[in-house]
Amino acid sequence: MDYQKTLERLIEDKNGLILTKEAVAAGVPRQYLNILVRENKLERIAHGVYLAPDAFDDELYRLQAKNQRAIFSHETALYLHDLTDRDPLEWSVTVPYGYNATHLRDEGVKVYTVKKDLYQLGVTELETIYGRHIKVYNKERTICDVIRNRNKMDIAILNEAIRRYLATKDKNIPLLLRYAEKLGILNTTRNYVEILL
Repeated sequence: MDYQKTLERLIEDKNGLILTKEAVAAGVPRQYLNILVRENKLERIAHGVYLAPDAFDDELYRLQAKNQRAIFSHETALYLHDLTDRDPLEWSVTVPYGYNATHLRDEGVKVYTVKKDLYQLGVTELETIYGRHIKVYNKERTICDVIRNRNKMDIAILNEAIRRYLATKDKNIPLLLRYAEKLGILNTTRNYVEILL
């Protein structure tokens, strides 16, 4: 097996951004990543994350590749679901309670924590603008999260997000209310929906 050719094909298939674990899964020994770095065909941009010189750095994908327990949430999820026009000033993620997220905070990421039994509630996959898959909370969970965090949010962003959600064809109010009940904000969520619907 020509490891270098295999790795170069894999990098091309991955649009220039490759993880060490993807190379290893394809049967390519790790040292071939270092060989390509020395040849200036790859750049190591983070631990276990490599980027080809002609590729775009997919920041969201890279962040989640390095922190697989992080799920995009709150303002970032609003942005990804097109429930706001405002670009997030910082990325927002949710991790299970007890996860050490100091390194994320040090990188300027806003970190929320939830009980482990609520952590997977409403997880879905979206594509970044570069076509890579990332985990993010679905629209219903995102609306619940921002309502839950309403005292620390811009009220205009909150109201616009709920209005946009209620205007979407794929809204699921029963699911929204089930999530709200599990998250302990059923009455507040019901009030917002009744006022803005």
